[in-house]
Amino acid sequence: MPRATVVIDVVGLSSSLLGERTPNLNQFIGEGNLRRIEPVLPAVTCSVQSSMVTGLHPREHGIVGNGWYNREMAEIQFWKQSNHLVKGEKVWEAARNRDSSVTCSKMFWWYNMYSSADLSVTPRPIYKADGRKLPDCYSHPSEFRDRLQAELGTFPLFKFWGPAASIESSKWIAEASMKVHEWKNPTLTLIYLPHLDYGLQKLGPDHPEIPNAVAEIDEVVGKLIDFYRNRGVRILILSEYGIESVNRPIEVNRALRRAGLIHVREEEGHELLDAGASRAFAVADHQVAHVYVNSLNHLDAAREVLGGLAGVAQCLDRDEQNELGIDHQRSGDLVLVAEKGAWFNYHYWLDDRRAPDFARTVDIHRKPGYDPLELYVDPEISVPWLKIGGYLLKKKLGLRGLLEVIPLDPSLLKGSHGRAIENPELHPVLIGDKEILPPKDAVHCTEIKEIVLKSLFGEA
Repeated sequence: MPRATVVIDVVGLSSSLLGERTPNLNQFIGEGNLRRIEPVLPAVTCSVQSSMVTGLHPREHGIVGNGWYNREMAEIQFWKQSNHLVKGEKVWEAARNRDSSVTCSKMFWWYNMYSSADLSVTPRPIYKADGRKLPDCYSHPSEFRDRLQAELGTFPLFKFWGPAASIESSKWIAEASMKVHEWKNPTLTLIYLPHLDYGLQKLGPDHPEIPNAVAEIDEVVGKLIDFYRNRGVRILILSEYGIESVNRPIEVNRALRRAGLIHVREEEGHELLDAGASRAFAVADHQVAHVYVNSLNHLDAAREVLGGLAGVAQCLDRDEQNELGIDHQRSGDLVLVAEKGAWFNYHYWLDDRRAPDFARTVDIHRKPGYDPLELYVDPEISVPWLKIGGYLLKKKLGLRGLLEVIPLDPSLLKGSHGRAIENPELHPVLIGDKEILPPKDAVHCTEIKEIVLKSLFGEA
């Protein structure tokens, strides 16, 4: 019989955050062991999680970032959710092949929709025809969505991402995970707790408020540890990446724009990036950026611009991408990696007055790059909650409008991830039973799949 196992992903957790405010994690480490994790490039959610569950590098599973340029559609696409995008055998499939009785619950790990997991829950807003976005989630089987929200309340989508992001979303996910276990008793459970990610990016890892965020997630993890231990479930705790302090935004698309390589389309005074008509553009994703050219004739011109761009540590061509396991057809013709303390900003307009209307809103799917500024309310707004209240009132009255409260100043960001961080104290971690973890200081994230299988079945 397989040993039931839960894998708890505490996003952003590193050794540097462990201390007085983490009594539950400290006790769990003392009873087991801790290893550093070496993530793949890029060290971002979708790529790392995909490598953990498949044991493969991005060149094999195809998830080269949180988003990429779809060359056939001529569209930049971020935060898609279909599991069909991830190639390779997943850990729950491998477990099921060994023992057909194995079941898996995927609680908010990414690429959750239409997977072969038996149970899954993931964020999924309701998009109304009048432009409204309503909090909700998606589940398989579908009745779990209704049952969970009847017992726990509506999934707090606006506490999951955006300026109001807080511990409430991680608490909801933890409670939902325990409910699902009580209802269905899955053999393998994967739980995603994003809370630390917010403060570490928004405030930076050295901010005096970070210990409070660490204490909040430690309390949630402590409840999960108690719950699963009381039911004889083996526990693995891990993180996807560590977050380092940053203070240098790299204006990669603005550099390409000034060189005449980016084409924009004007709509009512706003500029939209026209990827299909551009000679070269970058898909910014934390500390990594994929640069696409629509003709290899423009590759040298793009490389010349980017090679001298302040803050860029590496400009990887296809051969160099091959050495790092990221040479997939979805990858950019060039892949940029930031220097320590730097990160890639997606902005492509040269005048903030001509920024697209979505730039000042939370809109993760429309923006042609990752935008961490969505964690902030613009400090230039004198009474932001009055503006937000007015928007909500209009919304309640059935009127359309934009909640334009997101700043455009990239200097606000204080933490980022994606590159290989030199300081081992900032590396992601793996915590678990001594007999399960390998006898070495660090494991690669592609080894997580086999470690989970070892937890389920013992030695292969």
